[in-house]
Amino acid sequence: MNVLLTVMLAVQMISAVAMVGLILVQHGKGADMGAAFGSGGSGSLFGASGSANFLSRTTAVLATLFFVSTLLLAYFGSVRPAASSGSVLENSALTAPVPAAVPALQAASGAAQIPAK
Repeated sequence: MNVLLTVMLAVQMISAVAMVGLILVQHGKGADMGAAFGSGGSGSLFGASGSANFLSRTTAVLATLFFVSTLLLAYFGSVRPAASSGSVLENSALTAPVPAAVPALQAASGAAQIPAK
């Protein structure tokens, strides 16, 4: 189970970084307006329209992978082992040792009090 969580966390982190990179590479809708009036900025490695399809589809796949891994990590994080029951405070009260010096401290503090006048 621990290996599965590590793999899911790695998939989530890699997809998040790749998605940020792809989103920064894409150009907005306003950039196409300049290309319509003769600007040479629309030419790219994939062509004028090929880059939009490739980058947007890859971003959609990475976003789906990111959301699925996030949901799986949330599910596996909320699953509790069947052996533990009750709250954390109940379990700690059963295992906490009682200090032996408590009565000595109470006696010392009672002797040091100054009577009120």
